[in-house]
Amino acid sequence: MIVNGSCEADWPQVLALARAQALVIPSFGYHPWYVQERSPRWQAMLVQFLDQAPSAVGEIGLDRWKPGLAYAGQEEVFVTQLHLAAERRLPVSIHCLQAWGRLLDLLREHPRPAGGFLLHSYGGPREMIAPLAGLGAYFSFPGYYLHDRKARQREVFRHVPPDRLLLETDAPDQLLPDSLNLHPLADARTAQPLNHPANLAAVYQGLASLLGEPVENLAARVEQNFLRLFGRLRSGAGNESSQPTL
Repeated sequence: MIVNGSCEADWPQVLALARAQALVIPSFGYHPWYVQERSPRWQAMLVQFLDQAPSAVGEIGLDRWKPGLAYAGQEEVFVTQLHLAAERRLPVSIHCLQAWGRLLDLLREHPRPAGGFLLHSYGGPREMIAPLAGLGAYFSFPGYYLHDRKARQREVFRHVPPDRLLLETDAPDQLLPDSLNLHPLADARTAQPLNHPANLAAVYQGLASLLGEPVENLAARVEQNFLRLFGRLRSGAGNESSQPTL
């Protein structure tokens, strides 16, 4: 599984989890919600963490949806991390909300990882699937889209190319509908409900039903897609760059 860091404060926890659990591939990046908190050394720190273990870059991105979130600085931080991923030939996980046109422009204008990139919880329009796929995009479906109110997003996923489809839980966020939540979980401090990573099985079942195919077939195809994008990180290959990164 891919576990994403979102800021300097949680990168050490992600690395520790990856070292403790062999099934975890760490990913380090500055999420747009936290770019205003970055330190002057954030780029050097990111490189240091990428050097610690085979890892991806992310979660990075653009967000014009979150109330009160400043957009200033988001593009600069996004492009810096995109270049780093391209230089090191690492997959990158991208968050985008209400900035799809600008994201497409930036992806066209700047170097991208040769092996592709992941659009986390893709919520863009159907019309953008083809141009994004042409740039190397994979599209990830979360269990959150199994809510009745997410019919538009489910319809969009019917048109994702089969060889570009991935699945996610986004645990501890993006809860499934209660009826599909196989592993109820709550924050020990606040009692707020959390999404359990083991709910991935329910996401597979839900998307297989949406696409009208056996879950075993979907699982086999998604495994191939996952290995195509992230498999190099499971082979023990390092994150070395052939040239200076920053």
